[in-house]
Amino acid sequence: QVQLVESGGGLVQAGGSLRLSCAASGRTFSSYAMGWFRQAPGKEREFVAAISWSGGNTYYADSVKGRFTISRDNAKNTVYLQMNSLKPEDTAVYYCAADPRLGAVVAGTPSSWGQGTQVTVSS
Repeated sequence: QVQLVESGGGLVQAGGSLRLSCAASGRTFSSYAMGWFRQAPGKEREFVAAISWSGGNTYYADSVKGRFTISRDNAKNTVYLQMNSLKPEDTAVYYCAADPRLGAVVAGTPSSWGQGTQVTVSS
């Protein structure tokens, strides 16, 4: 397993942008698929985006396609989520996830989770 620490959350107006970062510990980061999930108050945690170990494959929830971009820097052991054109419904705690298997990340059953970072979008 890897240890994950998210950062970059905050308060932003609708239409604005934020970039989340997730720093991972361990020397095997480059072999892990990574993902982002979110959980809004009173709702279940939902998939947002995932990226393969190489960065060559990415997947997005329909609700964020065209607005969010997931990327990774294996030299820095970090995965990013660039969020543009934010909407109030994007308000949630955002969690980073990691697993050697991309399918496990997309399915929402990764072996590692971060503690989450709050994103609040005001209207």
